[in-house]
Amino acid sequence: MLLKWDSDVWRKLTGPYGSADNVPVLLQQLMQEYSQEVFDELFQEYLFHQNTIYTATYAAMPFLAQLASSTSDAEVRKEMFINCGIIEASRDRRDEAPFPASWAELAADADNSVCTELYREYIDAIGKLKGLTKEVFASTAQQHTIDEIEKRYILVADAAYRGSYSAANMLMTFSNGDEYVAVCPTCEEDVFIWPNEDHAGILQAYEQDPVFNTDQESHLIIPAASFADEDVRELAERAEVIGEQTLAAHLRYLAGETECPYCHEKISVWPSLLRTFTM
Repeated sequence: MLLKWDSDVWRKLTGPYGSADNVPVLLQQLMQEYSQEVFDELFQEYLFHQNTIYTATYAAMPFLAQLASSTSDAEVRKEMFINCGIIEASRDRRDEAPFPASWAELAADADNSVCTELYREYIDAIGKLKGLTKEVFASTAQQHTIDEIEKRYILVADAAYRGSYSAANMLMTFSNGDEYVAVCPTCEEDVFIWPNEDHAGILQAYEQDPVFNTDQESHLIIPAASFADEDVRELAERAEVIGEQTLAAHLRYLAGETECPYCHEKISVWPSLLRTFTM
């Protein structure tokens, strides 16, 4: 059961400015009539302020999932799908039932049963949003005005809903698709991965950031002939479905192998790329 607008629980939830009193007000406005301005304020100022989520974020998610499921507007559905996916990608993946350990203060104030129900409703909301994937993908594939960055965020959300959190956060960090940074498992040095100047679909490895070191030697990445890793394979298939051609081309190299520019050991790029995002 969704929280009532006048529930005392809202006062006990936390947001970026302490109290979450404004969250039900903005949610109610949004549910009555969708406004991009209201949603932007809700999301950016209260639910995901400075890339951080709060107990109020968890409580708001069921309402956003309900909006995504009930709207006839494909743009609104896509907006909810992407932004709720960003929240799920940013959630501490160590959270587990009956509710996150970090909610101890809320549990003491609001009761364990309230926390258990809030967390269960959040997980149910993620399931509802995941169920919209085919619909969002089909709508995206039919539109020619969606740029590749927005498509990449759709893939971020999809990966998060599927539980591929490391891949989701990697895509979110390198959302422009014009650079990636891997970490050599042997020497722990950063390896900079950039598109070839003449062929953007070809990725190469560098010892230093190419933005500040333009004359350095590039290192060949041998692209994968096939995708052995299931996460990469599913990501490649989904990128093709929605027409994210840049990522589809890059994944062959991100799933490939190269030589560390520092220690000269062989690197499997994909696990080295995800090391920073694995918890």
